[in-house]
Amino acid sequence: MSGSKCKSSSDVADTAKVHQTIMVETKVKIIERVEQGKKTVDVACFYNMNHSTIGTILKNKDKIMEHVKSAVPMMLTIILMKCIKVMEEMEKLFRVWMQDQHQHRVSLSLMLIQEKAKRIYEDLKNKHSEESEGTSFNASHGWFHWFKARANLHNVKVSGEAVSADMVAAQEFPKMLQEVIDEGIYLPKQVFNVDETGLYWKRMPHQSYIRKEKKVLSGYKAAKDRLNLLFCGNASGDIKLKPLLVNHSENPRALENIVKDSLPVVWKSNPKVWVTQAIFQDWFFHHFILEVEKYCLEKNVPFKIILLLGIALCHPPFMGDFYPNIIVHLPPNTSSLIQPMDQGVIATFKKYHLCHTFPQAVKASDESGTTLSQFWKDYNIYKAIKTLTLLGVSLWLSP
Repeated sequence: MSGSKCKSSSDVADTAKVHQTIMVETKVKIIERVEQGKKTVDVACFYNMNHSTIGTILKNKDKIMEHVKSAVPMMLTIILMKCIKVMEEMEKLFRVWMQDQHQHRVSLSLMLIQEKAKRIYEDLKNKHSEESEGTSFNASHGWFHWFKARANLHNVKVSGEAVSADMVAAQEFPKMLQEVIDEGIYLPKQVFNVDETGLYWKRMPHQSYIRKEKKVLSGYKAAKDRLNLLFCGNASGDIKLKPLLVNHSENPRALENIVKDSLPVVWKSNPKVWVTQAIFQDWFFHHFILEVEKYCLEKNVPFKIILLLGIALCHPPFMGDFYPNIIVHLPPNTSSLIQPMDQGVIATFKKYHLCHTFPQAVKASDESGTTLSQFWKDYNIYKAIKTLTLLGVSLWLSP
């Protein structure tokens, strides 16, 4: 074995005392190679490890796999980042191919575009086998919708794609969705919807008390403090996930001594108070997947989910490639017509919020003589979250 790349016995002896940290992902790959029939000696040579180290990993296989199962969200995030890298390279090559087709005046149908994109991705996946291992890409309609925006192809007409078919798409989608539900035998418990909305938590209507106060406080302007909320629940109404709240500041003074994990919302921050792709991905993998999987286990229903998701910049277009049985995008420009959360849930929540904050302002004004400007000045983000909690008891957070 003079040509072997394995360590010699003397080399092993020299490095035996050196502590080597082995990543969980590496341990899983070692276990998979052995289970595929590879000899432990060859596996040890491949990873440049002692044979005894491989034996210890195999001995603790059950514990390792149990740990991996509990760390699924973290691994999914790693896989997602690897997929993004391959996706970016694929789209660069795909744009060059499209330009070449346009120069040759070749008409591109949606089916042709999807097939070519998948082929380029598969070629790159084989080229970067280590980086893209465990990833997949099906060139979905959602991906193509956002690829057009990124590539500035919004004026390119593609055969097979409807143009400005808001009403038509809104009328056809429920039938298509029902067919998906019937074919997959989905229960109302397995059909989820998510949507975001902005909330001006200090803004009052132009009529009522703010206008009255303007008579004595010239120049007073209603506060426009804004936050963003993301709501998610299922069709049966027996699970409503903890709302995601995005604030402009990560550590506001009002939450100085508050543990954010103890809040009745998932706390995130963004200077522009937007739900970004990074924030949405974190919520999807570390909250939605975990809570819904636990819910399905408790209700004894299969963990196969339909998630009605509007096409928005904060929704990564290829997330469904990891869970093809979960995400179903709503047609573009139809959210105001058929988005379930927009059909009453969000509007009702805002009415509840207004009806709850008004009495607080009036009570402060009547009992202590506090002006509305002072009331809103003292009304910080922590008080706003407590108000959301009180509303949730009767509207959203209650089971």
